[in-house]
Amino acid sequence: MTVLLSTTFFGPIQWYQKLYRSERVLLEACESFVKQTYRNRCVIATTNGIQALTVPVEHSPLPTSIKDIRISNHGSWRRVHWNALQSAYSESPFFEYYADDLRPFFERDYTFLYDFNFEIIQTVCGLLDIHPHVEPTTDFLPTVSDGASSLLSTMSDGLPVGLSDLRMAISPKHPMTDMDFQPRPYYQVFAHKHGFLPNLSILDLLFNMGPEGIFYL
Repeated sequence: MTVLLSTTFFGPIQWYQKLYRSERVLLEACESFVKQTYRNRCVIATTNGIQALTVPVEHSPLPTSIKDIRISNHGSWRRVHWNALQSAYSESPFFEYYADDLRPFFERDYTFLYDFNFEIIQTVCGLLDIHPHVEPTTDFLPTVSDGASSLLSTMSDGLPVGLSDLRMAISPKHPMTDMDFQPRPYYQVFAHKHGFLPNLSILDLLFNMGPEGIFYL
């Protein structure tokens, strides 16, 4: 199966499930930026409940392809994000195990959101020991809404008919029904306070389950 996914900042477990289970993944590089999505946001579990971490971006008055969206260096969001992760996961079984691999993303300056996310995806795949075939799109493919996943009937670059379009299906605000993703409880640090919180950032799975995270996907 070939799927079309949006870029994502430490995306949710559902997103990585699609990445892992698909034979080929096209990573959208030509769409316009969409606000309040996983493209520049991840969701973690803290002692106070769910918290969203958002990468600030520079907005242009003209439509701009996602690959050309620049990260804003306004404020100290990198330090704020890393402090939030430390506070949320320092007591998790595998935070110290992965901290050195992930801390650089909150220390280095990156220019473009797409490049930043792509390096994150590569690193997370390495930590999970998954090896998906991922390639960026070279043209924008129109969205066709049809339930949980839409099928693109015409391809601009010779791709087979039946590409599963999940760019808008995996969303923090309005997720579509996905019968292939049924969240199963796993250990979470604050489950005793909030119960199991499904489909959080892949970081939640990594820090709590470590190498066994691949079996959850």
